[in-house]
Amino acid sequence: MKQTPCEYMMWNGLPAIRKEIANSMVNNYGLTQKEAAKNLGITPAAVCQYLSKKRGNIKIVDREILIEIDRSAEKIIEHKEQIVISETCRICKILMKKGIFKVSCASYP
Repeated sequence: MKQTPCEYMMWNGLPAIRKEIANSMVNNYGLTQKEAAKNLGITPAAVCQYLSKKRGNIKIVDREILIEIDRSAEKIIEHKEQIVISETCRICKILMKKGIFKVSCASYP
């Protein structure tokens, strides 16, 4: 059975986005893995797996997207879990618009 765009993004896009945001929080803003996990509303073990490349296998290399991800990390640090969903969705839309993830809901009824 073919994956729906939402399934694809859940299994591939979301981990890639979380990985890059966690990476930005730890490496650009000096948070511990535990602090990054708390800000993202995920477990420290998940952050550890993102940073050790065991999860979120898709690497985002587009400079503009990485800048947006860094902005999202900063906003999430400031506002905590309140804006994780909106920032994740914002990055997802950018990824799809740029064609990084070639999925579209338009082909489904």
